[in-house]
Amino acid sequence: MDATTLTALCPLDGRYAEQVKALHALFCEQNMIKERLQIEIAWLKTLSNEKNILEITPFQNRILAKLDRIVEEFSLEDAMAVKAIEKKTHHDVKALEYWLKNRLAQHKDTQSISEFVHFACTSEDINNLCYGVILKKARDTIILPNLDSLIKKLSQMAKRFAKQPMVGRTHGQVATPTTLGKELANIVYRLNRQRQQLVKQIILGKINGAVGNYNAHYVAYPNVNWEKKAKHFVETLGLSFNPYTTQIEPHDYMAELYQILVRINTILIDLCRDLWGYMSLGYFVQETSADEVGSSTMPHKINPIDFENAEGNLGLANALLQHFSEKLPISRFQRDLTDSTVLRNIGMSLGYTLLSYQSCLNGLTKLHVQPATLNNELTNYWILLAEPIQTVMRRYGLSRPYEKLKALTHQKEPITQEKLAHFINQLSIPEAAKKKLLALTPANYLGHAEKLAQKAIKKNTR
Repeated sequence: MDATTLTALCPLDGRYAEQVKALHALFCEQNMIKERLQIEIAWLKTLSNEKNILEITPFQNRILAKLDRIVEEFSLEDAMAVKAIEKKTHHDVKALEYWLKNRLAQHKDTQSISEFVHFACTSEDINNLCYGVILKKARDTIILPNLDSLIKKLSQMAKRFAKQPMVGRTHGQVATPTTLGKELANIVYRLNRQRQQLVKQIILGKINGAVGNYNAHYVAYPNVNWEKKAKHFVETLGLSFNPYTTQIEPHDYMAELYQILVRINTILIDLCRDLWGYMSLGYFVQETSADEVGSSTMPHKINPIDFENAEGNLGLANALLQHFSEKLPISRFQRDLTDSTVLRNIGMSLGYTLLSYQSCLNGLTKLHVQPATLNNELTNYWILLAEPIQTVMRRYGLSRPYEKLKALTHQKEPITQEKLAHFINQLSIPEAAKKKLLALTPANYLGHAEKLAQKAIKKNTR
């Protein structure tokens, strides 16, 4: 950690900078300017290939190569030069336009095309495409791979512990037994369902002018099919075309995307809290490190910090993502700028999301299941077999089975195997049914848990 990270305002640029550097490279302002530049030049190339625009002819290879080099060689110094222009314009996209025009004006073979930079565009035509491209990269190359690593680890654990019985807990009280693998399979299934929606979520873009009607386009060149050209251009960027907008792409797709992430993050909060609780019950222990300290005063402690950090950062991510989902689709009349400052924080929301996924995965890799603890706990709760006994009594038509088991189990004395066996032997049910009930233990009263766990993992293996 260098002095810059130590003096950062946001922990994503300081304490956690290393963990989120992949997102930093995408969402930092230098890259935002470079992405805008790439879109401006791509639009310029598109205009040059339009036969009805006679003032700009198809670019020769040397001009195309020169334009490509402007993007490829765009440096920190170039970004700073754009920012210097912005100090005068107070407009980031216009500053980039001026910078690019100046670059083109320096060469005779590109001087004549400089006024076609940003042709018929509003700044939002460039910005919405820039954000769309960056969001798609962030989702596909960073968020999804990290989510997949987490799902893979949970799937492995669910498969490994599909048979491991454990006491269920409902309302915080001991309840019908389950298996550790089945409980983890629940999370895997939920995450995979949301993952499918995340992958399918389309990312939209537009390039249709000041209020979405191609007004300036058609005044200048009425014979160009601008909607068709805009659609093709947006799709060449890997985005889906939105034909109906005001000055801004309305961000509905962003709200949908962020709400999917909120659901994924909420599922993981649920997981982190359960794992935290199971660790406190002794179901898991963590790997120890010789140099790691759990408490500044209690030497014995190994705190579940990975899951606590994940939960806290998931909450931060969701707070931002929820605000984006509620705010971004709203814009006064054809345009206001309230979305602009909010959009600049997308990287922060994804940063906390990424950090959480990494923390959760790191925590899972340290966990070691304690079968003896899980198994021994089950032997203390023969009371859990009240459910199957009263259910079998219902099958054979015995009177008030629920009430009789309630009376039996609500006594002050603990319910033992012997006490249950005595109760079962007094029942007027077939001997075969008695034998099945007498063979039940808290450890084997698991229903379909193991098969459900195996089925979920097999179904969701990609």
